[in-house]
Amino acid sequence: MDRIDFQTHPDRYRHWRIEVAGPVADLILDVDPGASIFPGCELKLNSYDLGVDIELADAVQRLRFEHPEVRCVVLRSGKEGVFCAGANIRMLGRASHGHKVNFCKFTNETRCAIEDASDASGQRYLAAVSGPCAGGGYELAACAERILLIDDRRSAVSLPEMPLLAVLPGTGGLTRLTDKRRVRRDLADLFCSLEEGVRGRRAVDWRLVDEVVPPSRWAATVAQRAAELAALSDRPDAARGIALTPLQRRFDGDGVQYRHVRVAIDRAARRATISVTGPADVPADLAGIHAAGAAFWPLAMARELDDAVLHLRFNEPTLGLIVLRSEGDPARVLAADTLLLAHAQDWLVREIRLLLKRTFKRLDLTSRSLIALIEPGSCFAGTLAELVFAADRAVMFAGARAGDNRPAAALHLSAMNFSACPMSNGLTRLQTRFLGEPDSVDRAHAAIGRALEAEDALALGLVTVAHDDLDWDDGVRIMLEERASFSPDALTAMEANLRFAGPETMETRIFGRLTAWQNWLFQRPNAVGEAGALKRYGSGLKPEFDPERV
Repeated sequence: MDRIDFQTHPDRYRHWRIEVAGPVADLILDVDPGASIFPGCELKLNSYDLGVDIELADAVQRLRFEHPEVRCVVLRSGKEGVFCAGANIRMLGRASHGHKVNFCKFTNETRCAIEDASDASGQRYLAAVSGPCAGGGYELAACAERILLIDDRRSAVSLPEMPLLAVLPGTGGLTRLTDKRRVRRDLADLFCSLEEGVRGRRAVDWRLVDEVVPPSRWAATVAQRAAELAALSDRPDAARGIALTPLQRRFDGDGVQYRHVRVAIDRAARRATISVTGPADVPADLAGIHAAGAAFWPLAMARELDDAVLHLRFNEPTLGLIVLRSEGDPARVLAADTLLLAHAQDWLVREIRLLLKRTFKRLDLTSRSLIALIEPGSCFAGTLAELVFAADRAVMFAGARAGDNRPAAALHLSAMNFSACPMSNGLTRLQTRFLGEPDSVDRAHAAIGRALEAEDALALGLVTVAHDDLDWDDGVRIMLEERASFSPDALTAMEANLRFAGPETMETRIFGRLTAWQNWLFQRPNAVGEAGALKRYGSGLKPEFDPERV
């Protein structure tokens, strides 16, 4: 497979259409069967692969930034007789294990972004289900705030993965059944065993959908419910959106160069280094933010970092370690933070803050070791300090380096670190870091406005270890080499367990279960063996299962 590119534009969509009419937009799934990213794999019945989801993620993001007037988005099918058949089975049968797991993760991050739009952006989602809605298709519908199902005797919702494929609805399907839609456990068990799914009044009674509508009133009811959701939104009526212009990006040998982000790859060490540069300038006020648009540094940096993380996830699977570095003027990052805090009620600033939150979550959820290096000239301030707190370990340079006239390494905190970017567990990274010592959060908050050099950062618990000039090179080298020597499987399991301390949320359960289920089920012969359900699906041959339970 060629390098997977996560950048696209509605002009290039093959599978989705956006139709905007005032406060309501239709987001229409109309999959081109011949446009799979897997050559020779036909996407029948509105089934999808990663390419379909890349377009969906782009559409969701553009609706938020480019269409502030849109208050309700209606998810619907552009094909007669089917809503969505879910993830394409041929694709799942042919894809590598790593691709399948990362595909499921990306798919669910996009669905969480849809829920975030409904919950935090005032852009409410309604699923208008007409035709069979199976597997990942129902999971897509379930991320909407409300689900309408046409009552035409053939349209039904289903999660048939277990009886048909020997796998599970691993992109949040089971979790949203119980945690979001509050489906009774025994009914959820029955639902997941029915190949044919559930339709009509029973789908409402089981809370699988919110309303069933006869065909004679379908169009009018969908329009009415969309208008009702739109009326609940606080999005502005007359604001002008900003264009999400193409990223300035260049693939250069073994690296990627963006305007504010650089990715350097060391294949022998199985390591990638992401370096983030702070802003060259910061607007003076809210008008300047809107005038800058997609070039405003927090927005531009977040988009670039997000693309870099996805590139490493899918295109560089053997690089198990990501080193996080920064450079620039901390004062300018803090100035940008001040704008984001002062104008938090503005619709565009709100979207930028929410994108920063989702981008850092994407980093949290990436199955790579994360090591932050805080050195002279670093710019880990405010928003960028979140990279330090996202890391599994943070190592700080203590004192001055011989012959280096740059300022000593320092951390700078801002109010953004204490509210704006919660993790999937609903806590900030500092609250998660200090779960057993909440007073440490207060001590860190009191340090806002100070340049925290190594001694102070260690005393506040903000970094893991500090090395002076004598020990820095060897200390960092040994740490990175040791990390690369461990089992990747054990590291993935350890990091997934340690990164999300504290309360369980729907998101932590989705991603925790996804990691465990998909990593196990998608390697079991019952699913992917030569006689497994994924390989024999559609062949007329019954799969052969190993009956042993483990």
